[in-house]
Amino acid sequence: MISPKRFGNGQCVILDGSLYVVLSTQHKRTAQRGAVVRTKLRNVKTGLVNEFNLSPDSLYEQAFIERKTMQFLYHDDEMYHFMDHKTFEQFQLPKQLLGDSVIFLKENTDITVDFYEDKPIGIELPIFIELEVTYTEPGMRGDTAKGGSKPANLETGAMVKVPLFINQGDKVRIDTRTGQYVGRA
Repeated sequence: MISPKRFGNGQCVILDGSLYVVLSTQHKRTAQRGAVVRTKLRNVKTGLVNEFNLSPDSLYEQAFIERKTMQFLYHDDEMYHFMDHKTFEQFQLPKQLLGDSVIFLKENTDITVDFYEDKPIGIELPIFIELEVTYTEPGMRGDTAKGGSKPANLETGAMVKVPLFINQGDKVRIDTRTGQYVGRA
């Protein structure tokens, strides 16, 4: 059991019979109502983000998540296929469970899959990933009026802003948390 004043970002708790991931917490103290912990939680099953005002003295069940390193194999229409490195067992996850980070998933990439009660509930990509630029306009010398960046399509279909000196065929490092260009690979 855990108190809301001890909630940390990324922690999993069970609230009203549903599994939630803690996104943020804020301790508020008012003169009339006393202390309240304002939390922003994401329901793992539905993906919806809810805000709750919880008493700092109440206790909630902490969910323990098992993390496994898996390999992303391929995707078809709505399903993404993964393989466990140790058992070679394959399983699939729907696109809506994976969130927006799927645009950076490249075949044969090692990722972390979170399991709760032996069911996959989400993935975590490596912080940086190297992808090849499949298309970008050629940069013009001295063209910095637009801030010195241009759009580029990557091999996974993602589009990011890159500096003018990046050309088609170059490999770039992308921060998967923000979706921004970090540097050349």
